[in-house]
Amino acid sequence: MTSLHNRHIKPLILAGLDGKNWHLADYVKRGGYSALKRILEEKITPEQVIAELKASSLRGRGGAGFPTGLKWSFMPRQFPGQKYLVCNSDEGEPGTFKDRDIIRYNPHALIEGMAIGAYAMGITVGYNYIHGEIWADYDRFEEALEEARAAGMLGDRINGSEFCFQLHAFHGYGAYICGEETALLESLEGKKGQPRFKPPFPASFGLYGKPTTINNTETFAAVPFVLNLGGEKYAALGKPNNGGTKIFSVSGDVALPGNYEVPMGTPFSTLLELAGGMREGKKIKAVIPGGSSMPVLTGEVMMATDMDYDSIAKAGSMLGSGAVIVMDETRCMVKSLLRLSYFYFEESCGQCTPCREGTGWLYRMVHRLEHGQGRVDDLEMLNSIADNIQGRTICALGDAAAMPVRAMIKNFREEFEYHIEHKCCLVPVYL
Repeated sequence: MTSLHNRHIKPLILAGLDGKNWHLADYVKRGGYSALKRILEEKITPEQVIAELKASSLRGRGGAGFPTGLKWSFMPRQFPGQKYLVCNSDEGEPGTFKDRDIIRYNPHALIEGMAIGAYAMGITVGYNYIHGEIWADYDRFEEALEEARAAGMLGDRINGSEFCFQLHAFHGYGAYICGEETALLESLEGKKGQPRFKPPFPASFGLYGKPTTINNTETFAAVPFVLNLGGEKYAALGKPNNGGTKIFSVSGDVALPGNYEVPMGTPFSTLLELAGGMREGKKIKAVIPGGSSMPVLTGEVMMATDMDYDSIAKAGSMLGSGAVIVMDETRCMVKSLLRLSYFYFEESCGQCTPCREGTGWLYRMVHRLEHGQGRVDDLEMLNSIADNIQGRTICALGDAAAMPVRAMIKNFREEFEYHIEHKCCLVPVYL
């Protein structure tokens, strides 16, 4: 279920959408393409566009939270050869389902945002890399591209100006690792999706060895709203260093799972209320605030935390992609960790030894714990393996496998110890 409206807070990207009004004509009625047209007609300079992005405090919505305007300023505008703009729509993080809804319900906001980005960075060719398992949404984006081209908002001499920008859709193959930006570039080039060593970074050596800027779907879709509102007004919607609104994919043991767009810094308790509260009136036990790769937090900690990058970091986790996975009192943390560990074991690309071997060890040890074969020293061994994975791989998949293990043991150690001592789950005992 996708919640596109709520009574309390006015969204931006998901405002007024019903699943049918995604066409270009509908988008124009909502003010669509006005930002791009104004930039071209008033000859607003690329430097001015980037300055507005910096003033907006818009941070990357894909996970890292890097300031968007700062990233755009890294692109060497005077580079004489081809440069590329890439949208990362490879949404494979468990619990995340916001980007596909942007493509499904508001694809032209993404197209306009990418066109503005291309103008600001002097880029003429772009690609949207779409997750390989969402076929209908890929087709929807292709239709939107055709509409934009026919209306003169893509292609040569956009809106009668000298600005040219060709944008293409690319369908991935469903591999989680291709959400990592350099693995995505490898896949775009037709190679096996495996992360590259960094440096060099994509801004200097990206797609086909050319300067490339990569942003998340939600980040690009927010750009037209930044330009229409103005950087300072957009920033004021959120809180310092966390500007604007953010779409949170709320799932798990809530009454109304779905996508909720709220101002950055909204209390988690408010977000939980928008999602209908806990299902069947059960007590909240744990929350993964930013997708399955982020450290889990206790329900008590989350209820006192705001939904922004800095507040979540202070609480001991990361905002990540904004996938909020809520678990109630009936959930066994050992069983939950087993499912997560299996996922990262299966999705490791195998390039780095700590990740290739370590994810398998983590999965097998948690599997042993869950099935009544745990040993007294297993918890220290799990932490040791996680320590030897985290920070020792080319990309962050190793960290994604290690951090849930360490956080689960830290915050719910008594459940793991109970599994070891009693060879069964603690949860049925206290329900």
